[in-house]
Amino acid sequence: MMLIDMHLHPIFYKDICQDEEKLEFRKDAFGVWKQSPMDWEEAFVEMDYGGIMKSALLPLDLTTTEGGWIVTNEEVAQLVSAYPERLIGFASVDPHREDALEVLRHAFDDLGLRGLKLNPSKQKFYPTEDCMEPIYAFCESRNKPIIFHAGMSWEPDAPAKYAHPLAFEEVLIRHPKLRCCLAHFAWPWVREMVMLMIKYPNVYTDTSVLYLDSPEESMERLFTVDMGKYWFERAFPKQVMFASNTPRFRAFKLKRALDKIPMRDWARENLYYKNALRFLTGEEDV
Repeated sequence: MMLIDMHLHPIFYKDICQDEEKLEFRKDAFGVWKQSPMDWEEAFVEMDYGGIMKSALLPLDLTTTEGGWIVTNEEVAQLVSAYPERLIGFASVDPHREDALEVLRHAFDDLGLRGLKLNPSKQKFYPTEDCMEPIYAFCESRNKPIIFHAGMSWEPDAPAKYAHPLAFEEVLIRHPKLRCCLAHFAWPWVREMVMLMIKYPNVYTDTSVLYLDSPEESMERLFTVDMGKYWFERAFPKQVMFASNTPRFRAFKLKRALDKIPMRDWARENLYYKNALRFLTGEEDV
C-alpha cells in the first residue's frame, strides 16, 4: 500500500547543511541538538523500510521573531528538484513580513512549491490576525493548502496559546474553500480537533502526535481512547493524514504502530495516502 508522509522537517540533510552557523541556528530554533546531518541514501533506505513513497518537506520562516529560517523555501526547492519522485515541497513565510505576499508568489510561481507551512507558536501570531487575511486569500487564489502547527510544541519559545485548535475556527468559517491541516491532532486537544473536523470539511489533521509512551501505545490511545474506535471511519474518514514529524519521530515506527490499529482497508488507504492527495490537490475523487 502506498504511503505519503505529510510532515517532515528536513533540517539534517547534508545537501543543505554545509553552513555550520545556519545549522546551529536550525538546531537551536527547532530544539533538536543530538542528531547530525545524514545522506539522502540513508534517508531513502529508512523511507523504503517503512513503505513511504513520498515525504512532504516543511520549511519555516522566523525572520521577524528569531532573525532567520529553520529551513528556507529555496532549500526545500533544491531538495525537491534533486529527488522529485520522492519529495513534496511546501513553502513558509513569516506573516509579519511586509513582503509576505511577494515571498509566497516566488515560492509558488518560481519554485513550484505545493502549499504553505505556518507555525503560530513559533511565528507568534493568532490565526485570526489581520495580517493573515491576504495570505489566506492568496493561497485560495492559487489552490494551495496550508499546514498549521497546532497544539503543543516542543520547540523553544513556542507558546501553545497561539495554536489552540479553537483559535482556527473563525478562519475555517470565513474560508470554507481553503484546505487547512491543523497538525499533530492538535494534541493535547484531540476532542476539540475532532469537533472541528465534524463541523468543517475543509479542515484536516495528521498523525504526527507527540507520544509519551511507545508509538504503539500512543496510537492505540489516540484511536481508541482519545477518540471512539470507530470515529475516524464513521465521522471524518477523509480528513486525517499519515504524518511522522521526522526527525523528532521516525515514520517507520509510526507506520508499524498504525498497522496495528483495526480499520477497514478503504479507511487505511485514506489515512495512508488518499487524504494527502485530496489535501494537496483539492480533488475529491483520488
